[in-house]
Formats: sequence, structure tokens, C-alpha cells
Amino acid sequence: MAELNYSSYLQTDVLLSLQRTRIPATADRTVVLAEHFFIVAHQSCELWLKQVVADLSLARDLLSSTGRPADTVDTSVELLQRSAELLRVLHEQVLALERLPLRHFVRFRPYLGTASGAQSQQFMTVGELLGDSGEEGELYRAFEDCADHHGCTVAEVCRLGITGGGLHRVAEALLDVGNGYWRWKVAHLGLMSKMVGGQRGTGGTTGEEYLMRRITLPFPELRRLRGALHAEELAASPA
Repeated sequence: MAELNYSSYLQTDVLLSLQRTRIPATADRTVVLAEHFFIVAHQSCELWLKQVVADLSLARDLLSSTGRPADTVDTSVELLQRSAELLRVLHEQVLALERLPLRHFVRFRPYLGTASGAQSQQFMTVGELLGDSGEEGELYRAFEDCADHHGCTVAEVCRLGITGGGLHRVAEALLDVGNGYWRWKVAHLGLMSKMVGGQRGTGGTTGEEYLMRRITLPFPELRRLRGALHAEELAASPA
């Protein structure tokens, strides 16, 4: 049996063979490399999304579990914080895509067919976990279950603030994840507006308009509860 090394452990031979450009090899080399860059960026996003989906799914399961181990809340916070950081990485990758020259993108875009980021199953799963279009997702419902298990409501967690301990840290981490997700989608809208303007998306969507409609902040109820508490404190403060 061959000794395990860096290449065999990461299967780099397979990984590095997956960037297959569609534009003819006879095209200008800079255009071929531009499409290669486009593929690498999106494949990297899918790899990070795989980790985000796994982490958020486990956080959901831990928070909603009936047989909760003692470290459930702390472990959930770790998973949520890691997901928030990975969403920052995804945001940075969109910014890197702004280094794709428009004149090159126009050359290879016809070869994408109907391929579109909107078709990403992992992206859809993240939307289900976090909530999309103003609806609460699976993670928030799990957080409600966890708060109930500890004998309180999410509103009471918000009211307790830092004295709420682990549940407060979960609430803060959820908002960090939600804000990171929102920033990533805003960056994507900016990129697509810059590259294609008001043209239709390759997947048949309305493009810019479609993306704008889907930019919502996750966890609207948590934000509402915190905002209401802030309003109460302002009303109670001396003039």
C-alpha cells in the first residue's frame, strides 16, 4: 500500500483536472484563462458551501435535539462562527471575480449555456437553513426550540443580553451568519450589475431584478425582537 502523502490525501490530481473550459482552445489565451478563473472561483465557492451546509446543518440539529449534551450550545456557537467566517471568504471570492475583464467574459459567456449560480443546490440549502424571502428558516426554529428547552423565549434571550450566556452567544452568531450571507448576496448583485447590467441571466432569470428581489436579511424575527427592546430602552431613558 502506497504511503499517504499530500497529493494522495487531497486527491489533487483529480481536483486539478476538473477545470474544463468550454471556449475552444484556439481562442485567445487570455480569454481561455479568464474562463478558467471563472470556473475555479465557482468550484471553490461550492467547496466552501459544502462546509457551510454541513456546519449549519449540525448546528441546527444540536439546537433542536431532544437529548442535548451539556456542550450543545457552545458547540453550536463554534459552528455558527465558523460559518460566518466562511461566508466572509465567499464574499471575498465574489470581489475577486471583479477582476474578470468584461471583454473576456463576453467572449466565453455564450458557452455557459443555461448554467447559472441560481441552480446551485447547496446555495438553495443554505437558503432553507437561514430563511429566504423574509421567511424564517430551519436554524431559527431550532433556536426557538433550544430556548424553550432552557425555559425561556427568544424575546427573553434578547432581553437578558450578555447575561443570557450561551443562548445570547447563539443569537449573536446567528446574526453574524445572517449578515455575512446578506453581504455575499449584495456583492454578487454588484458583480452581475457591473458585468451584464439589465440582461437576462444565463439560467433564464430576469438577472439583476431577480437578484435584487432575493436580497433579504435572514432572521427577521430576531432582528424585530432586538429592535423592539432597543425602542423600549429609548422610551424609558430620561429626556
